[in-house]
Formats: sequence, C-alpha cells, structure tokens
Amino acid sequence: MTKQHIEVITSVERRRHWSREEKERPVAAALEPGTVVSDVARSAGIHVSQLFRWRKELCQMSAPSVPPFIPIEVVAALPAPDPLETTPAPRARKKPSIVTIELGRGRRIRVESDVDTEALGRILDVVERR
Repeated sequence: MTKQHIEVITSVERRRHWSREEKERPVAAALEPGTVVSDVARSAGIHVSQLFRWRKELCQMSAPSVPPFIPIEVVAALPAPDPLETTPAPRARKKPSIVTIELGRGRRIRVESDVDTEALGRILDVVERR
C-alpha cells in the first residue's frame, strides 16, 4: 500500500510557502538523466511550470554575479601630439539655421549657418562674375 501526502489548507491564504531546500529537492530530481519532469512535479504536488520556474530561479542564484576577467596588456604610453599640428574640432551647433544672402537683381542664396566659408566664398565669386 502506498502512502499519499495530503495537505489541507485552512487559512485564508491559499498559497504554500516553500523553503529553498524544499525547492531544491524536486529541481535536483528533475535534473537527473532519464527523469520525466511531469512525474517529478506530480509527485511534489506542483505544476510543471512551477518546477521550471524554480529551476530558473535556483540556477540564477548559483550563477556567479561577478563578470569574468578580461586579460589586458599594458604598453608604453604614446607621446602626446604636437599642439601646433592639431586643429580643434568644429563645434557642433545644437540647431542649424538658414542664412539668406541677398545678391541683388532678385537673386538670393540660402545656406546653412555651419557652411564651409571658403567654399561659400568661391561660390559667391562665381555668381558675381555672371
């Protein structure tokens, strides 16, 4: 004759509380080779999805939270660049604006405010010659 475990819940709270050891037993049994997970869950009195959730939680607890070390190589520092050779990066404007240049005789040129001034000068020279 087999014994059956029957649990009677008499309180208002209908959820059972499981200790870590109580969760580890069915999870360990389900990880054994050749075991049917649904049979383990049924014998523990839980749903299969609960067993999978416990397994996920317990595996996350046992996983190392420290990231693995990455090997690095320390090399000699490079010399600082010559300050005369470096050119400062152009400052990015938050919002570009449009500049309208009146050339006369009803002619206009519209350019963005951050246009290359040398290129704009060449364009204006060509337009003046016409």
